[in-house]
Amino acid sequence: MGKAELGDSLQRGGHRRLGTMAGQWRGTTRVWFKPDEPPVMDVTQDGTIRAALGGRFMLHEYRYGEGEQAGEGVALYGLHLDAGAFESAWVDSFHTGSSILFSTGAAAGADARFAVLTHYSDGNGGPDWGWRTEIDQPDADTLVITMFNIIPGVGEAKAVETRYRRIG
Repeated sequence: MGKAELGDSLQRGGHRRLGTMAGQWRGTTRVWFKPDEPPVMDVTQDGTIRAALGGRFMLHEYRYGEGEQAGEGVALYGLHLDAGAFESAWVDSFHTGSSILFSTGAAAGADARFAVLTHYSDGNGGPDWGWRTEIDQPDADTLVITMFNIIPGVGEAKAVETRYRRIG
């Protein structure tokens, strides 16, 4: 893809939709360890999402909680045009330990929903678990980031949900 074609593509479709996430955000993050149980964490989260590299990617930096429940993270979201796939790289002081979670997911059509999937080790020699992330923006001032554990032999369970409201 030539530079002019890339510029045109960044102005429409998936890149434009990703660009609508840019801004200052505040909301609540909830974390669940077990399905059908109350969240183990329910804290305030502040985040900034900005375009990077001419709109090719969105960089999400955030901080949440206080005291022992305080944490921070960074995520990079993108749309790989040649592969027709959304991609993300995510690190978090609590959730990812010392690993970078790289995730991908099909981006079929201009209205495709941002949803990516990866797998990670259980740390005990068992089968890998799955991790799925979805980003929804029901309106210009609301952003919902939901993450699911996919437990081998059990299925999917909500693990993290951040509900943001735009503050700037």
